[in-house]
Amino acid sequence: KQRLYSLSLNQLKPTPNHVSFIFQVTKQTNMSGKGGKGGKGGKGGKGATAKKAPLSRSSRAGLQFPVGRIHRFLKSAVSSQQRVGATAAVYTAAIMEYLTAEVLELAGNAAKDLKMKRIAPRHLQLAIRGDEELDTLIKATIAGGGVIPYIHKSLLNKTNRKKH
Repeated sequence: KQRLYSLSLNQLKPTPNHVSFIFQVTKQTNMSGKGGKGGKGGKGGKGATAKKAPLSRSSRAGLQFPVGRIHRFLKSAVSSQQRVGATAAVYTAAIMEYLTAEVLELAGNAAKDLKMKRIAPRHLQLAIRGDEELDTLIKATIAGGGVIPYIHKSLLNKTNRKKH
């Protein structure tokens, strides 16, 4: 026999912003007939240990970015004599996720200001160059980003000029 248990991701990681997905964990029941405790026979002892569903390191850390993949890339980046700690990948993934969320939020605001629903490279350019800290961090040229609108003050029309 198999029993199906449904478990919500919100029970594992309570975050109000994420959508709750339902998945099913299959648990095998003991059919041996040697009592309801499970295990190998005998009267008492511990019951059958229910195997927990495996959790990824990203879900344990509450992140969306792949901790395992980043750990693999970090290990391949250092020389063979050096080691990479387990928390280094979690920390790096958290930093990358934060920066990505920050850039996407600013780019989404720029797209909304221009009454567009889709983020284009122009919106990324406006978001990064509009924020002082991101501008110093990201020095790359964004393809299709255009230029930042700026008119020097000496080129502007002077309406207060006296007429001769």
